[in-house]
Amino acid sequence: MDSNTIFTQFKKQLTDTKSHFQEELKKLRTGRAHPGMLDGVVVEAYGTKMPLIQVGSISTPEPQLLQITPFDPNNLQAVAAAIRDNKSLGLNPADDGHVIRIQIPPLNEERRREFAKILGTKVEDSMVRMRNARHEGLKQAEQAKKDRKISENDYDRLEKQIDEAMAKQKSEIDGLAKTKEQEILTV
Repeated sequence: MDSNTIFTQFKKQLTDTKSHFQEELKKLRTGRAHPGMLDGVVVEAYGTKMPLIQVGSISTPEPQLLQITPFDPNNLQAVAAAIRDNKSLGLNPADDGHVIRIQIPPLNEERRREFAKILGTKVEDSMVRMRNARHEGLKQAEQAKKDRKISENDYDRLEKQIDEAMAKQKSEIDGLAKTKEQEILTV
C-alpha cells in the first residue's frame, strides 16, 4: 500500500466523520422549526416501517411551526403517533384531518444548557473518530515502511500530511460546533 492510498483512505474517514457530525447537528433543537428535526422518525405505514420523509412532505411555514402533509391521508394518524411516540423529540403533533402541525416550544435556559452539553458530547465523539482514523492511517504507514513499500521520507511526509489534515478538520468541526452553540444559546 503506497502513501497516496493511505492518505486517501484517511481523508475519506475524516470526510465521513464531518458528514456524520453535520447530520448529528441537524438533530439538535435550537428553538426554531427545522425539517431535519424529524429525520429519525419512523412511521408504520402499509405494514412496514418507513422513514417519515417517504410518507409525507415536511415544511416550516413559520419559524416555530412544522407542518407535515402525508402523501396518503390514511397515514395521518400513523404519522402523528410516530412523532408523539418518539420521546427524544418531546413534540406533540396536532392534526386537522389533512395536515399535521407541530408547534415547537421555545427552549428554556435549562434545556438550552442541556443541548449545549449534548453538542459537546457530539464534538468529542467526532474527535475520537478522527483520532482513531489518524491512528489507523499511521499504523498502515508504519506497516508499509516496515514492508519497504514506502521510504522513511515518504513516511515522514505522510505523517505531516495526516497531522495537517487532522488540524484542518478539527478547526472546521470546532467552527460548526461554535455556530451551533450560538444558535442554541441565543434566546
